Amino acid sequence: MLIDSPLPQLDHLFDYGVPAELVGQVAVGVRVKVPFRSGGRVVDAYVIELFDPCIESASTTDAAYRGALSPLDSVVSTAVVLTPAVWKLARRLADRAAGNASDIIRLAVPPRQVRVEKAWLAARAAAAVVVPVAREPGFPAAPEPAVPDAPVMPAAPSETAVPIPPPASAPNHPLVEPVQTAIPTPSPVSIALATPAFVGYPTGRLDSVIMEHHRVAVAAIPELTQLDDGTTIGRWAQTLAELAVATLGAGQSAILCVPDFRDQDQVQAAVAQLAPTLPLSRVDARQPNPDRYRAFLACLQPEPRIILGNRSAVYAPAQDLGLIAVWDDGDPLYTEPLSPYVNTRDAALVRQQDTECALVFLGHSRSVETQRLVELGYLADVNPAAGRHPRIIPTDFQSEPDQQTRAARIPSAAWQAARDALGHGPVLVQVASPGYAPMLACQSCKKAARCTHCQGPLGLKSASAVPSCRWCGALAAGWTCAHCEGTKLRVVTLGTGRTAEELGRAFPGARVIVADGDHTIQTLGAEPALVIATRGAEPVPTGGYRAILILDGERMLARESLRVGEDCLRWWANAAALAAPGAPVILAGVGGALARALNAWHPDIFAASELADRRQLRFPPAVRVASVTGTAADVDAALADLGAVAGLDVLGPVDTEVPLVRAVVRFGYARGDEVAHALKAAVVRNAAKRRKPKSGSFQPAPTLKVRFDDPELL
Repeated sequence: MLIDSPLPQLDHLFDYGVPAELVGQVAVGVRVKVPFRSGGRVVDAYVIELFDPCIESASTTDAAYRGALSPLDSVVSTAVVLTPAVWKLARRLADRAAGNASDIIRLAVPPRQVRVEKAWLAARAAAAVVVPVAREPGFPAAPEPAVPDAPVMPAAPSETAVPIPPPASAPNHPLVEPVQTAIPTPSPVSIALATPAFVGYPTGRLDSVIMEHHRVAVAAIPELTQLDDGTTIGRWAQTLAELAVATLGAGQSAILCVPDFRDQDQVQAAVAQLAPTLPLSRVDARQPNPDRYRAFLACLQPEPRIILGNRSAVYAPAQDLGLIAVWDDGDPLYTEPLSPYVNTRDAALVRQQDTECALVFLGHSRSVETQRLVELGYLADVNPAAGRHPRIIPTDFQSEPDQQTRAARIPSAAWQAARDALGHGPVLVQVASPGYAPMLACQSCKKAARCTHCQGPLGLKSASAVPSCRWCGALAAGWTCAHCEGTKLRVVTLGTGRTAEELGRAFPGARVIVADGDHTIQTLGAEPALVIATRGAEPVPTGGYRAILILDGERMLARESLRVGEDCLRWWANAAALAAPGAPVILAGVGGALARALNAWHPDIFAASELADRRQLRFPPAVRVASVTGTAADVDAALADLGAVAGLDVLGPVDTEVPLVRAVVRFGYARGDEVAHALKAAVVRNAAKRRKPKSGSFQPAPTLKVRFDDPELL
């Protein structure tokens, strides 16, 4: 049994006996309740392995145990919700990140919804669906299993660093030779399904990805397409849908991962046009709990289907998985905010190695992590048949721009492009920040204005609003500067609201639309309008934008982050892909290598340059990193455990929040196992000493926190 607990010292299997009255209900993957420790305490758990102690040939390592076992308390449900493939994935990912397998399973298996589950079990019983389930000799089948022919789950294999070398039958060739496995026999779904043509790519290139299970990085076609019902979507969404439909045509399931609900809507619309009758399950944290659990149970059905969702979709159970496709893998939304903080990209790489399915990373730009895999030959590079790309005009590339043009937030070329385009359709203006004026400063000394209560930044919610703190919300009506005792404020940063106000005055009579986190607008007609949007919140217009103005580029690049360059290129490329054919995309105030890469539409060259720089500096993804945060004594003890690991270096420790310190460990991919094992042992040791004794006062020490591959660490 695996106990469902976040405590690291409980992250291993426990043995329990199965009472005779429950033998007919217990199966691998079902939820159960088991007694734990003393005092009648009962906890949730999953059945991971079963064996009959009466059979001498039992192969599990614990089969020789002849002592008395505590009996499990009850079976929560006979639904098999944890499949062997998902358990194996959870164990490997947790080991790789020094975390708990139960934390991964919590992402993979939604909370139980009793009514939904009972209806699902009743429907299966009514349909007389009989599917074999994982069990050992001597244990009869569960009444309602959901996993076909599942073997007893072995112990988790030793983990290697991602990328995992391909199996012997698939040499690590730059073109990624196909895995030599039998091509699946087409299912009844595929017999009635015509294979879609992959629009815009070399003939047969993406077909071979699906049929021969290649691993590829695909450059998305940066344009829009209109569906039969008039809906406009990105061409990338159509490509994802074509990949998924082709996978179902081969009789296998497809998992499609996208960053957020806007992207899900586009892909779902594309699939609905290509194959409206195909089974599709949408797994999304925004769904009501019953709908989310219903979609999860549908994924357990013994039939291939398309599974569409956000970062947790990569953990969905899938019948005969044939494809994992990830759109825009550099998006920070793919980084799980909960321990063990596994990125969807890493989970997809590990699951592909387990299942030998096709793996596709699709994007308008390319993350440095994906570029590393391409240069290693682990991913093949796939480009569109024709080099179509938006018309990018960096204002810094204009002939001898004067100082006034350089200083202007909206250069004259951008004003003219917007004025000309407004007579024909919508114009997009991308800005850095939402709100009205999210940052204020002292008018006298120019220092940032800070809240007198919490030292948070002051901002304005509207032109007539009183300045207030963006952290605690306190009003700053009588604010005085702590540096020069000035009392007047000036606006430093313009958000969507203030920009819309200024452009509305500059273009009288034009319709002005604001799209940001507070104003969600997903689609837009072809009528003239000024659309002021933050990055990632741009509506998809019918026919495309007639002009796109990318403002605040210097402010976006001023963010302190190792990834700021590739993030900006990704934001700007995704916005540029919304342009109508031939429409100008004005990049204001940005020059250098970043502007050249966007202008020539060569994001792979920029990613390769970034990767080369990081190799010289030993920055990720050239190496892996792990942060260790805790008291000075605990961090020193954890670092001492790493003393035997060769080829690593430590930055720090440095002070963070009293009494905590943080150290950063850098190491090669080949040392990932050793580092994760040592740090997991330190975490378990720290957690064990924090337990409260039976008597006396006790103040637990702060938790030792370990995080691998944090994208914002450096």
